[in-house]
Amino acid sequence: MTFPNIDPVFLKLGPLEFRWYGLMYICGFLAAYFIILAGVKRKGLPLVKDDVADLIFTVALGVILGGRFGYILFYNFSYYLDHPMKLFAVWEGGMSFHGGLTGAILAGLYFIRKHKIRFYQIADIGFLAGPVGLGLGRIGNFINGELYGRVTDLPWGMIFPTGGPLPRHPSQLYEAFLEGPLMFLILYTVSRKLNRDGVVFWSFISLYGLFRFLVEFAREPDAQIGYLIGGLSMGQMLSLPMFLVGGAMVIHCYRAGSKAKE
Repeated sequence: MTFPNIDPVFLKLGPLEFRWYGLMYICGFLAAYFIILAGVKRKGLPLVKDDVADLIFTVALGVILGGRFGYILFYNFSYYLDHPMKLFAVWEGGMSFHGGLTGAILAGLYFIRKHKIRFYQIADIGFLAGPVGLGLGRIGNFINGELYGRVTDLPWGMIFPTGGPLPRHPSQLYEAFLEGPLMFLILYTVSRKLNRDGVVFWSFISLYGLFRFLVEFAREPDAQIGYLIGGLSMGQMLSLPMFLVGGAMVIHCYRAGSKAKE
């Protein structure tokens, strides 16, 4: 298949450039606002629209900072140690989901302490919105022609602009589907059928770990890291514990938890 070669910049205004990848982030956070607002109303939490907007801003900041420093720590620490002026050059790329997740959780803990709400009350709602942003973000990766897959002879293999002359898995699209609509559908069903505090949050953790671990078999590992223990990638090393711990916590929360208020 032919890579569509969509211009990563969808709008130019003089020296300003607006990129599809950034637009995907904005759309993801906007969708999260409306999903969380609906969940807050459904559960009767003592939050108003401004509080939800404050939550989105706080978590967005945590995602961006955590994603950046997670990438630096897990994927390219030696490079940034030698080039400290590049630490904040986010326009050159370099974000880690696992770091962003950590940043989002820490930001959420700050928010609930400020508003005196239990963690799972807001986490179950907030992480239901997570797949929307993840799916859009992977589409942004695809448009950028980055994070492509390994070489393949399958008929849907694509030749990416920076991926050499051989066709590769469009692994960004695999992740966009698995981490986006499929995960959202599963989490939405879980939120309705397994109505226990913490189940949606830990289901998100476990499902992401599973999907990312599987897709990494088709995804090209980071050049500066390559393969690690047992031929696993860094993404798999970070995602496998998420799947295992998340799955165990889903069972624990369902058995021990109380019903979430509707």
